[in-house]
Amino acid sequence: MRVVIVTESFPPDVNGVAHCALQTARHLVRRGHTPLVIAPAVADQAADADAPCAVVRVPSLPLPGYPQVRVALPSRRVAAAIAAHRADLVHLAGPFVLGVRGMTAAARLGIPAVAVYQTDLAGYARAYVGTGEGAAWRRLRAVHGAADRTLAPSAAAVRDLEAHGIGRVRLWGRGVDTDRFRPGLRDAALRRELAPDGGLLVGYVGRLAPEKRVDLLSGAGELPGVRVVVVGDGPSGPALRTALPGARFLGRRTGADLARIFASLDVFAHTGPFETFCQTVQEAMASGVPVIAPAAGGPLDLVDHGRTGLLVTPGDPDALREAVSTLAAAPELRAAYGRAGRTAVEGRTWEVLGDELIGHYLEVLRERTAVAA
Repeated sequence: MRVVIVTESFPPDVNGVAHCALQTARHLVRRGHTPLVIAPAVADQAADADAPCAVVRVPSLPLPGYPQVRVALPSRRVAAAIAAHRADLVHLAGPFVLGVRGMTAAARLGIPAVAVYQTDLAGYARAYVGTGEGAAWRRLRAVHGAADRTLAPSAAAVRDLEAHGIGRVRLWGRGVDTDRFRPGLRDAALRRELAPDGGLLVGYVGRLAPEKRVDLLSGAGELPGVRVVVVGDGPSGPALRTALPGARFLGRRTGADLARIFASLDVFAHTGPFETFCQTVQEAMASGVPVIAPAAGGPLDLVDHGRTGLLVTPGDPDALREAVSTLAAAPELRAAYGRAGRTAVEGRTWEVLGDELIGHYLEVLRERTAVAA
């Protein structure tokens, strides 16, 4: 198949949409297909030299107040690139701005499209501006309603989409690299560096932005013997350094370095309540680390409460603090949760999930053929 992946973000960006788009392109190449990526332009164009396929960059501007996120500008390159690639199918990754243009081009060219829902944009509208949720859903309905199929990453996301009038929704999760993220990378020297007094390491990994609610870790960081470790960057960084004075901020980490940090944690705590999936939860589980996460969205599918970790009331700092306190006092329980978490994700490799995605592509192509006949 010749597939065009129109994505709102792509490496060197570090986020869920970029990572999933990269893994999709890699898997398509491994399976003998021919993908093309269309993504917003970034400052470091040299990064595309490491991409698994050709990348077409569309002019973009940094999002005001959050320069790490770039928004594509109107461009004829999208339709031209899809046509020139002679695409059999268009894959829209987290469509909202560039993805809308990709959907319009696919419809005009008569090419089937699969839209992958990845970001709770309505939740972000609430978190950032306290309004705009209705407008976000209207835009999502427009693009997903035009697609031949929408793939949602969790049961909660499926329910949200269907409740807002979006049809043809199927469940498709995310893979995790169980070779990269594994318990054997636990590093005693790193642990001594992060907690010289031998304290419990509670880590957060992800963007530092308002909707992620990393500030909720402040109470946990005040517990005796607990050291909070924050990995990532974003506009909330300065405020969080004030809110979490005892935490270690490690900045953005990737690759083997990130995997070593994950495995060296005692507890992984995710705090954001607007996750449609939450890839970092899977990476923590693959690393053999017990997870604390809000009982909302994607984590409901990932965390088996009382077996692989603990689910807590979203946005409740006391509940989060209590969960950390519980695990801090029970090393045997932490170990059991960590083992169970690793077992739970061992079958969720990107190879397995990538083949599932190709299965969705083939079903959509067969449906189009049947209709045409």
